[in-house]
Amino acid sequence: MRIDPNISLVYRTDGGKIEQPKVEASIPEGDGIVRIHKDSKGRKGKGVSVIKGLGLAPKELKALAQKLKKQCGCGGTVKDFDIEVQTDDRDKIKVLLEKQNYTVKLAGG
Repeated sequence: MRIDPNISLVYRTDGGKIEQPKVEASIPEGDGIVRIHKDSKGRKGKGVSVIKGLGLAPKELKALAQKLKKQCGCGGTVKDFDIEVQTDDRDKIKVLLEKQNYTVKLAGG
Protein backbone atom coordinates (compact mmCIF):
# COMPACT_ATOMS: atom_id res chain seq x y z
CA MET A 1 0.00 0.00 0.00
CA ARG A 2 1.37 3.36 -1.02
CA ILE A 3 1.11 6.23 1.51
CA ASP A 4 0.78 9.76 0.22
CA PRO A 5 3.10 12.15 2.17
CA ASN A 6 0.53 14.96 1.83
CA ILE A 7 -2.10 13.09 3.84
CA SER A 8 -1.85 12.85 7.62
CA LEU A 9 -3.63 10.30 9.78
CA VAL A 10 -6.37 11.94 11.84
CA TYR A 11 -8.09 9.00 13.54
CA ARG A 12 -7.37 5.35 14.09
CA THR A 13 -9.67 2.72 15.54
CA ASP A 14 -7.35 1.10 18.08
CA GLY A 15 -6.18 4.22 19.92
CA GLY A 16 -8.54 7.08 19.22
CA LYS A 17 -7.28 10.42 18.05
CA ILE A 18 -3.62 10.75 17.19
CA GLU A 19 -1.84 13.73 18.66
CA GLN A 20 0.26 15.74 16.27
CA PRO A 21 3.66 16.90 17.50
CA LYS A 22 3.48 20.48 18.72
CA VAL A 23 5.70 22.95 16.96
CA GLU A 24 6.62 25.95 19.06
CA ALA A 25 7.13 29.19 17.21
CA SER A 26 10.24 31.15 18.00
CA ILE A 27 9.93 34.57 19.58
CA PRO A 28 10.44 37.25 16.92
CA GLU A 29 13.39 39.55 17.51
CA GLY A 30 12.53 43.23 17.57
CA ASP A 31 14.54 46.41 17.24
CA GLY A 32 13.78 47.45 20.83
CA ILE A 33 10.92 49.74 19.90
CA VAL A 34 7.32 48.80 20.66
CA ARG A 35 4.90 50.08 18.04
CA ILE A 36 1.18 50.69 18.57
CA HIS A 37 -0.89 50.50 15.38
CA LYS A 38 -4.54 51.40 14.94
CA ASP A 39 -6.50 48.82 12.96
CA SER A 40 -10.16 48.52 12.01
CA LYS A 41 -10.17 46.22 8.96
CA GLY A 42 -12.43 43.22 9.26
CA ARG A 43 -13.94 44.48 12.51
CA LYS A 44 -17.05 46.27 11.18
CA GLY A 45 -15.44 49.68 11.65
CA LYS A 46 -14.53 49.20 15.30
CA GLY A 47 -10.96 50.19 16.03
CA VAL A 48 -8.40 48.18 17.93
CA SER A 49 -4.87 49.01 18.99
CA VAL A 50 -2.31 46.41 17.91
CA ILE A 51 0.90 46.34 19.96
CA LYS A 52 3.86 44.87 18.04
CA GLY A 53 7.53 44.31 18.76
CA LEU A 54 7.44 43.31 22.43
CA GLY A 55 9.66 40.23 22.03
CA LEU A 56 8.15 38.37 24.99
CA ALA A 57 7.31 34.71 25.55
CA PRO A 58 3.62 33.73 25.14
CA LYS A 59 2.97 33.51 28.90
CA GLU A 60 4.50 36.94 29.49
CA LEU A 61 2.49 38.38 26.59
CA LYS A 62 -0.76 37.07 28.07
CA ALA A 63 0.08 38.55 31.47
CA LEU A 64 0.92 41.95 29.93
CA ALA A 65 -2.24 41.86 27.80
CA GLN A 66 -4.35 41.13 30.87
CA LYS A 67 -2.76 44.05 32.71
CA LEU A 68 -3.35 46.44 29.79
CA LYS A 69 -6.97 45.32 29.37
CA LYS A 70 -7.67 45.92 33.06
CA GLN A 71 -6.09 49.37 32.99
CA CYS A 72 -7.99 50.39 29.84
CA GLY A 73 -11.28 48.77 30.87
CA CYS A 74 -11.75 46.89 27.61
CA GLY A 75 -11.23 43.51 25.97
CA GLY A 76 -8.47 42.16 23.81
CA THR A 77 -6.41 39.14 22.83
CA VAL A 78 -2.93 37.87 21.96
CA LYS A 79 -2.39 36.80 18.34
CA ASP A 80 0.92 35.83 16.73
CA PHE A 81 3.12 37.56 19.34
CA ASP A 82 1.02 40.76 19.02
CA ILE A 83 -1.43 42.15 21.56
CA GLU A 84 -4.78 43.48 20.32
CA VAL A 85 -6.61 45.78 22.74
CA GLN A 86 -10.15 46.84 21.83
CA THR A 87 -9.70 50.58 22.27
CA ASP A 88 -8.75 53.55 20.11
CA ASP A 89 -6.98 55.26 23.03
CA ARG A 90 -3.39 54.56 21.98
CA ASP A 91 -2.02 57.36 24.15
CA LYS A 92 -3.20 55.63 27.31
CA ILE A 93 -1.56 52.36 26.23
CA LYS A 94 1.62 54.26 25.40
CA VAL A 95 1.77 55.77 28.90
CA LEU A 96 1.15 52.36 30.52
CA LEU A 97 3.93 50.71 28.49
CA GLU A 98 6.37 53.56 29.14
CA LYS A 99 5.83 53.07 32.89
CA GLN A 100 7.11 49.52 32.36
CA ASN A 101 10.31 50.84 30.70
CA TYR A 102 9.44 50.14 27.06
CA THR A 103 10.38 52.49 24.22
CA VAL A 104 7.06 53.16 22.50
CA LYS A 105 6.09 54.78 19.20
CA LEU A 106 2.65 55.43 17.78
CA ALA A 107 2.66 54.01 14.26
CA GLY A 108 0.16 54.42 11.47
CA GLY A 109 -2.84 56.74 11.31
